[in-house]
Amino acid sequence: MLGRVGDKWSLLIVGQLAQGSKRFNELRRAVDGVSQRMLTLTLRGLERDGLVARTVHPGVPPRVDYALTPVGETLLAPVCGLVAWAEAHRTAITAARAAFDAASTAGPLPRQDAA
Repeated sequence: MLGRVGDKWSLLIVGQLAQGSKRFNELRRAVDGVSQRMLTLTLRGLERDGLVARTVHPGVPPRVDYALTPVGETLLAPVCGLVAWAEAHRTAITAARAAFDAASTAGPLPRQDAA
C-alpha cells in the first residue's frame, strides 16, 4: 500500500480528485508530465486498491469519470499535508540539490580522518 500511496503520480492524481470527479483528459492536462500510459496504469491501480471509483456514462463516445471513494478521501489530510510541506520547503530543497550537485562535480570530497 505504501508503494501505491507514496507514488508520485498517485499523490498528484489524488490531489486533483480532491477537487471533485474528473474525466481522463482533464486529469492528463492537470497532472503535469504524466503520460497517457502512466495515467492509465496509475488510475487502474488506485481503482484496484479501492481509492478511486471509475464511472462509465453511456453515450457516443462513452464518458468516463474518476472520483475518490470514501476510503480515498481519507488520504486527503495526509496528502495535503505532504504537498504543503513540499511547497513550503521547495526553495531550501532546490538550494540543497544545487549545492550537492556542485560539490559532486568538483571532485571527491576530502577525507575526514579522526584526529
